[in-house]
Amino acid sequence: MKRILTAMLFFAVVTADAQQVNDSNTPLHLLKPNYTHKYGIPTTEEVKQTIDRVLQYVDGETPAQLIDSKTGKTIDQLKNINKDTRLKQGGFRLTSYEWGVTYSAMLAAYEATGDPAYLNYVTRRHQLLADIAPYFKKIYQQEKNIDGNIRRVIDPHALDDAGAVCTSMIKAMLKNPNLPLRPLIDNYSDYILNKEYRLTDGTFARIRPQKNTIWLDDMFMGIPTLAYMGKMTGNKEYYDMAAKQIIQFAGRMFVSEDGLFRHGWVEEMYPHPAFYWGRANGWAILTMCEVLDVLPENHPHRQYILNLLKTHASGLARLQHHDGFWHQLLDRNDTYLETSATAIYTYCFAHGIDKGWLDAKAYGPVALLGWQAVASSVNQTGQVENVCVGTGMGFDAAFYAYRPVHVMAAHGYGPVIWAGAEIIKLLNTKHPKLNDSAVHFYDEEVKTDKPIFNYDGSIRF
Repeated sequence: MKRILTAMLFFAVVTADAQQVNDSNTPLHLLKPNYTHKYGIPTTEEVKQTIDRVLQYVDGETPAQLIDSKTGKTIDQLKNINKDTRLKQGGFRLTSYEWGVTYSAMLAAYEATGDPAYLNYVTRRHQLLADIAPYFKKIYQQEKNIDGNIRRVIDPHALDDAGAVCTSMIKAMLKNPNLPLRPLIDNYSDYILNKEYRLTDGTFARIRPQKNTIWLDDMFMGIPTLAYMGKMTGNKEYYDMAAKQIIQFAGRMFVSEDGLFRHGWVEEMYPHPAFYWGRANGWAILTMCEVLDVLPENHPHRQYILNLLKTHASGLARLQHHDGFWHQLLDRNDTYLETSATAIYTYCFAHGIDKGWLDAKAYGPVALLGWQAVASSVNQTGQVENVCVGTGMGFDAAFYAYRPVHVMAAHGYGPVIWAGAEIIKLLNTKHPKLNDSAVHFYDEEVKTDKPIFNYDGSIRF
């Protein structure tokens, strides 16, 4: 009977559309919205198909091979490594912070889907870096002219070189302690702990574009490694260092009245620049998710970080565009819609729901709308479109608003896979249903086929 009634109403709408539509002859609430992108609840199969395309694309663009730079021939034996040996060039680098994000995302995708292709992708490349590091370290000690991508592994010069890749390796070793990654982890973490430039209170900082500048990006480039070192070693001092860094970053960079982080802070500048760049805010909320994942429940600063996450999530959610994206400058609707930030927020909202940090009813629809936007940016080749290229710190809106976008901007690939993996988990555990044109979420333990009553006593199915 319900299906017959629905069909009759649909016929009435179609017939009315062909004539003159008005409130008397047409149930206007049944008119189909003209969404720009796909709307509603995806299936886990649809989500996996999207991230599978990305995996297949980046697998081809990141060969795990060595070549002789003079002859172009493949080097398949470690004993043949010499000063002319290079990582085979693809579209992306194996040792960049963007690819550290991608490694962590692949591990999450393996956990969410059970598909070994994601784990194998990470294992092959981690293993390659571990195998070649001792050989290149000897060459590097004799002459400095080696492949810059490999130099980042054996002699990091910045948090960008160290943090994200190191964290991915710690995650891999927590799953499989037999992996030979500990020497690389120790080398990366030594740079973060002992060599990175800092302010007098210990906050990670840079000397560009002006001396004693803090970049929001560096929350993610350095802090998760500290927290994961705590998880791997059991040394609680790492947890304390990670929490302290978050508190000090937030004290300077979080604008509480807006619920957003400024991109940069300069010690000898007032007022400080307050540009709410999308991807940088993504690095901030992603940092909090990463730290909360391993920070002990009884840590004295855990509640502060959790409250900061919730406040930030609220500030971000209210600025989501109706097509699911977020803007390049979050509070400026005249700037373009950007994919990498959208993917990071989608992951963090879905992950926050999964962990119980964020309300599923409030943030579940935001996450699903975000995913549909992200999925629309993955073309049939598996490339991620509408991703802002690498960006420094600026002092005017034009600097951010006119940054180019490009499918070869590596920053989009890891976040898209990470978002898809977490959306799959969300769909499998929260069981969203469409009711009255809204997305509602039900925990697994209360999932039921019984009718649910509206406040007026009527039944919704």
